[in-house]
Amino acid sequence: MALSDVKVRTAKPGAKQIKLFDGDGLFLLIMPPGKKTPNGSKCWRFKYRFGGKEKLLALGTYPEVSLSDARNRRTEARKLVANGIDPSAARKAKKEAEADKAANTFETIAREWFNNAKPDWSENHAARLLKRLEQDVFPYIGTRPITSIKTPEIVEILKKVATRTLETAHRIKTAFYHIFHYAKLHGKIEYNPAADLRKILPTVKYTHMAAPTDPRQVTPLLRAIDDFQGSFIVKCALRLAPILFVRPGELRKAEWSEIDLDLATWNIPGEKMKMGQAHIVPLPKQAVEIFREVYALTGQGRYVFPCHRSPLRCMSENAINAALRRMGFDKSEITGHGFRAMARTMLHEILHFTPDAIEAQLAHTVPDRLGTAYNRTQHLSERKKMMQTWADYLDGLKAGAKVIPLKKVEGDE
Repeated sequence: MALSDVKVRTAKPGAKQIKLFDGDGLFLLIMPPGKKTPNGSKCWRFKYRFGGKEKLLALGTYPEVSLSDARNRRTEARKLVANGIDPSAARKAKKEAEADKAANTFETIAREWFNNAKPDWSENHAARLLKRLEQDVFPYIGTRPITSIKTPEIVEILKKVATRTLETAHRIKTAFYHIFHYAKLHGKIEYNPAADLRKILPTVKYTHMAAPTDPRQVTPLLRAIDDFQGSFIVKCALRLAPILFVRPGELRKAEWSEIDLDLATWNIPGEKMKMGQAHIVPLPKQAVEIFREVYALTGQGRYVFPCHRSPLRCMSENAINAALRRMGFDKSEITGHGFRAMARTMLHEILHFTPDAIEAQLAHTVPDRLGTAYNRTQHLSERKKMMQTWADYLDGLKAGAKVIPLKKVEGDE
């Protein structure tokens, strides 16, 4: 007799398996109680013959799959058998196709490429890139098979992003190229739809970081920093920024374990540097003095400049720029990063230090004349003299003395 909803619902498990048949190969298999299923379980099965062999197809469990649902699934399976298709093989092929589709969506391939390339990037660059993809790309084509994405769709995304910020659109365009190139190398696609997008976006017109390079402009800036009335920790960071001219991120993330005040040296590990290479910052006596001042307040913690909300985090990336704005300096006049441009220009044009020493102190990976790549001790002797001369020069500007540009003596190292 065919099963009924009541019979299926009230059927009880026994010591052994129980089979309740509905007809046309469908039956309910009632399992005995076990550790994982103390009340037993009820499973729908479809028995059929294919290729001369008897086979079973699982159709789900009760009550998730009702009697009516099980009968519909049996009917679909019987149609496949009638058309010469093995339902078990068809289900396996469908699962494999779905798994293959999930493994080859744009987002899956993009994240695979990202994780493969991430070790070569700085932490900040990797975080920014992933955020761009998650915000501007994945919501639109992330779930699509990568093979289905065409050039016009990429262009549409880029132009949409460009209306907000052109530079971000260019960066995403570059990411598109590398993601599809990665997919092509691994046999996921036949061609790269982002291979030729050179003229899709307008050229970004980059401007140099705002920075004063005339001593008459630098003097009031230095005096304003000394008169800053905000946080003492921020003030110390502000005072060090023009003297050491490291990148803002390197300054705010400085840790006491990296700084040796007795040797007047700051050793920045490679993982904190933009190019991933360890860097030495010789500390002039003025910088050592400032570090000693702030040590009295933060020396027992990890960071030289901790966040005011939590000493477990470093100072906010906006703290320096916010302080400059508070002092009345517009972003067109000076930024935290602008101290690097200020030092670079004045060290060369006014104090006449060699470009090699300046670039080495800026941690720019520019090979020397013999083609040797940057290393952290490159030009270190000259850099020590340069940093002290630079700090003395800045002090002279603040004091209002007539500062005579210092020229290096020929042969002096």
